[in-house]
Amino acid sequence: MGAVDKDIEILTLRHQLAVLQRQIDRPRVTRADRAFLAALLHRLPRPKLRQLYLIVSPETVLRWHRDLMRRRHGAASRRRRSGRPPTRRSIQALVLRLARENNSWGYRRVHGELAVLGIKVAPSTVWEILRAHGIEPAPERARQTWAAFLRGQAHAILACDFFTVTTLNGATLYVFAVIEHANRRIRILGATAHPTAGWVTQAARNLVMDLQDAGATITHLIRDRDSKFTRAFDSVFEDEGIEIVTTGIRVPRMNSITERWVQTCRHELLDRTLIWNQAHLLHALGEFESFHNQHRPHRTLHSAAPLRPLPEPITEPDRFDRLDIHRHDRLGGLLHEYAHAA
Repeated sequence: MGAVDKDIEILTLRHQLAVLQRQIDRPRVTRADRAFLAALLHRLPRPKLRQLYLIVSPETVLRWHRDLMRRRHGAASRRRRSGRPPTRRSIQALVLRLARENNSWGYRRVHGELAVLGIKVAPSTVWEILRAHGIEPAPERARQTWAAFLRGQAHAILACDFFTVTTLNGATLYVFAVIEHANRRIRILGATAHPTAGWVTQAARNLVMDLQDAGATITHLIRDRDSKFTRAFDSVFEDEGIEIVTTGIRVPRMNSITERWVQTCRHELLDRTLIWNQAHLLHALGEFESFHNQHRPHRTLHSAAPLRPLPEPITEPDRFDRLDIHRHDRLGGLLHEYAHAA
């Protein structure tokens, strides 16, 4: 093509562009269009760009070119990441698990445990992982709270308490209950209108025999400073090597697990039924004890019951389409138990 033909073609294209610009206020330019124009025109000086008949201003073309170079160099720097590669997430999770499960372990001790497991990382890497997740050094994490101590010794702790129930004729009955901290199993030892020292001591003897039959190893019994707990009561447990731990005056939180169960018993049973007499109360408490120990899910036990572990989860999708759940009523429908049909 000769020079004259090129000049004619350029003039024709310019005129067509001018006609189109009169019809379109703002042309639509894709990312590919921007990249092509920026790469083609960036070498021209700004005066030359101003002489061209463009759909955008020269400053816009130069800005497109700067953005194109920034994305290009940014992608290249990401591909050429300097320094050591990041630690695998599985190793980070293991470091955090070891630190949380062992409060007295510092980063050097955690690093040694990883070496025993065949995981090779630098001690400084362990320290960086702990610092990044806000885990304090071992001396500050090793402080043991009362709640942590109770959780660690729960398998050997027993707690007891009295609570009152008022019958329809206005009589007050005293209920003696004991709960195991480890599995939350409740034992109703009896109810009486006159909790004498002899009655309480005999209930303690019956409890010790039940613990021996169950093979439970108890070392501590938590009780309050009620006058119903006499010296004879304490002697029954001390003879079996069980230490008596008395709570502080007006400090119910020191026996919080028992207090929480009493509240549950009132909310789910006693506040929803009318108690006629002592026999009726013992029958209702016996049903609730069986319901609590064998069926009622407990958050502390991850929804298991004290005497019933969780069943295996349903894995076959077809079983969800044909669920057959039956309900078993206790105390005339006051308590409901649900189970799969046989």
